[in-house]
Amino acid sequence: MGKTRPPYPPEFRAEAVRLAREPGATLAGVARDLGIALESLRKWIRQAEIDVGTREGLTTEERAELSKLRRRVRVLEEEREILKKAAAFFAREEANRR
Repeated sequence: MGKTRPPYPPEFRAEAVRLAREPGATLAGVARDLGIALESLRKWIRQAEIDVGTREGLTTEERAELSKLRRRVRVLEEEREILKKAAAFFAREEANRR
């Protein structure tokens, strides 16, 4: 499997978007100069447009909240399954005592 690198900091992304929006700048040139993938730069520009309201979609904050909520749901579902198994176990134990 390929190497993964940590996500670029928000400040770096914002600066890359700003550079790409300068008159005369090309996306390919900015991406090459910064040493990032062209598609990454395109995604950052698209997300910046969503964040300022010029494009439809989930804002960065909404995406973060959605991710957090999905994680929380996963934890709660796991906890529920554990409780169901424990309840069934104790019900069997109680039935065996009678």
